[in-house]
Formats: sequence, C-alpha cells, structure tokens
Amino acid sequence: MAQEGRAQYEPVAEIGVGAYGTVYKARDLQSGKFVALKNVRVQTTENGLPLSTVREVALLKRLEHFDHPNIVRLMDVCATMRTERETKVTLVFEHVDQDLKTYLDKAPAPGLPLDTIKDLMRQFLRGLDFLHSNCIVHRDLKPENILVTSSGQVKLADFGLARIYSCQMALTPVVRGGGGGPRGCGAGWQELWVPGSWAAVGPGDPRLVQPWGRVAVGPAERVPVPRQVVTLWYRAPEVLLQSTYATPVDMWSVGCIFAEMFRRKPLFCGNSEADQLGKIFDMIGLPVEDDWPLDVALPRCAFSARPPQPVEGFVPEMEPLGTQLLLEMLTFNPYKRISAYDALRHLYLQDRGAGEG
Repeated sequence: MAQEGRAQYEPVAEIGVGAYGTVYKARDLQSGKFVALKNVRVQTTENGLPLSTVREVALLKRLEHFDHPNIVRLMDVCATMRTERETKVTLVFEHVDQDLKTYLDKAPAPGLPLDTIKDLMRQFLRGLDFLHSNCIVHRDLKPENILVTSSGQVKLADFGLARIYSCQMALTPVVRGGGGGPRGCGAGWQELWVPGSWAAVGPGDPRLVQPWGRVAVGPAERVPVPRQVVTLWYRAPEVLLQSTYATPVDMWSVGCIFAEMFRRKPLFCGNSEADQLGKIFDMIGLPVEDDWPLDVALPRCAFSARPPQPVEGFVPEMEPLGTQLLLEMLTFNPYKRISAYDALRHLYLQDRGAGEG
C-alpha cells in the first residue's frame, strides 16, 4: 500500500459522502485522466490496520486482477495519513460520470426502451454473477452504487460493505456426517454434497466446489446483520428480519432495481424495517409459515394475512416474462430465490434486441 500516493491525484470536485467516507473526482497528474478518490478513515490497532480493512483492500485488488468489464476498477490504494488512533486510506477508482439513478432520471418520458433495460440487466447480472462466483457478496446494491458510462456500460461500485464468504447457506440438502469433522474437528460438522454449486451452511463464507464435490463445513452460527447493510428500500426480508444471509440478499436488491428501471421510482418505500416488510407483503403476500425463518425475534403472526397481488399493479409496463423473472428475484425464501447465474439464463433476457452484442 503506497504511503504518499495521494500527491499524484488532484481533487477537482466532491462527488458524494457516504457512511464510509467522502468520494472526490480527481485528476491523475501523471496521466491527465480523471479518477474517483474514496477516502476511508479506519481505526488503527496495535498491529496496524484492522483485518477488515486489509480484507477489503485485498478483495478489491483481487477483482482488479480479473479486470471484469462490469466491475469498477480499483487503480491504486494509498495510506495518506496515519496517527496512533486512525489511518486515512484512499482508494483510487476509475471515474464514471453517472450512476443508474442519474441515468434513469435523465431518460425522457416514458422512460428507458425495453431493449435498453434488458441490456442493462444483463450487464448488471454478469457483474454480480462474477462477484458471487468469487465468493463475494456486495450487500449494498442500489441505483447509486451502479455506474453507467456514456456508452451504456454498467459497472458495479462501492464495495464498502462487501464481504468475502467461505460458507453460504445450504442451498442443497444436507447429508449428516458420521461423527467427526475434517481432520478430526469433532462433532457438529455437516457434510454437503453439491452439484457444482455453493457449499455452505449458515451465515459464514461460501466456497465453490467441483461438480458433485464434497466439502465439510462447520455448524451455522447466527450473526446479527449490521443495520447499515443495504439501504432500507433495497433490503432483502432476511436482512430486515435480522436473520442469517448470504448471496441471495443481492438478488433481492436486483429485483427492486429491475422494477425501478421501469417505474423510475423505488418499488418498496418503507420508513422502518417493519413498514418495509409490510410494503413487501402488500405485493408478494404474507409468506407461508414454512418459509418464515426460525432464527428471528419477529414472528409471522405480527403481520396481517394478505394474498399476493398482480405485479402489473406495481410495474404495469413490464411484460409477462419480465414479471415472472421479477417474482423469482423477489421470492421471500432466500433458498428459493433465483441466482444471478440462473437469472442470466432466464428466457426474458435471452430475447436480444437489434444491435445488442
């Protein structure tokens, strides 16, 4: 991590202020190109930077190695100021002039053409599938964190809340192991047989295994969901209920953003966790008892029974195949929610318009 790299960049304008720091548009004095500087203040421990910060930087540098077209590129990392108590870290990203919210606001009535929405969704899902296949959950997807270049290229950004996982929720049946865990780790371990999918239980970190691979993972432990994870309107039900979560939380956010591309306004606008859940259930209906998570304090009976409503009442511009995909994204039970990989292969997104690559 460079110590004085900030001197190479001249701030031009403030782009925004988030929970984790200020973002500036700046000029690279060596190349003359514009970049985005994200300043993050982190508390310094006796051993240096906290592990969480080191992990985030490592995550971003790992993504840079792949240079995925739908992930914003991290160009440099520098520690610009350090005291006994804190270090100011500057992350240098490629600069993109607008986010999806601005892009939607600028679209003339009646909104984006259908082919444009499908193209944006394909790029969005490719970027997300790339993250998930590299064991990364974004956790804060919203229109402000999706950048759109002047040529219409989508780039996922703002990984301040992203986490690397080595175990995800068990999305396939669990086969109980015979007594001991790997290398004699003891009782309480489970063995998962997974056909080319994530192997996991609980809220830990996902690990991808080979087709019909076999992996032993530790018992699930409940981890409270930080309140700042995902802006309220884009939060998945399991986050609102403070249940365990993994990659499906991102797919719920995708569904909310997908609907917003048509509506040009958010789909669910609650003012609290309970109000947000109520607005969600007004559309998808109150989930059945078997789908309600067991590890939450808020019981299902706290909400009034209501049937699902036609999607057309919420997103009238969306065609039937699109509403089918939307409902697969907005499925209450995360185990049953569609993945980014499968969403990319949905028939709705296979219908390419003229001129699309």
